Amino acid sequence: MEHQEGEWHEIRLLDTRIQQGRSLELTEDVRELLLRAALTVAIGDAEARASLAHVESATALLREIRERIREGSNRIGDALLRMYELQDAGDIEGARQQMRDVLAVEVVPHYREIAENELVKLGP
Repeated sequence: MEHQEGEWHEIRLLDTRIQQGRSLELTEDVRELLLRAALTVAIGDAEARASLAHVESATALLREIRERIREGSNRIGDALLRMYELQDAGDIEGARQQMRDVLAVEVVPHYREIAENELVKLGP
């Protein structure tokens, strides 16, 4: 998890530089970072490797990785807040449903794991 967070931080920094108008430099380190990060957000190895062939497709891969991280983080964060509110109000089934709703759409394994763990804590 720590290693993943470090890679995701590097992805955020790289994406920020691109948004500031700098072009992506496809060094070996950047290629390896994009490949590792792609796998952590459920982008397949073959798709990620193919995207590394050109700067344009690698930049699109970077944006997709960043978007999956951002969307997943927002989704799980919002759902956790609603879950805790419902749990505090005594609506355990409503709290469970928040995590089920995340699992219905989330592809990033890290965020899916958080939702699954919360469902376990909430009980059957």
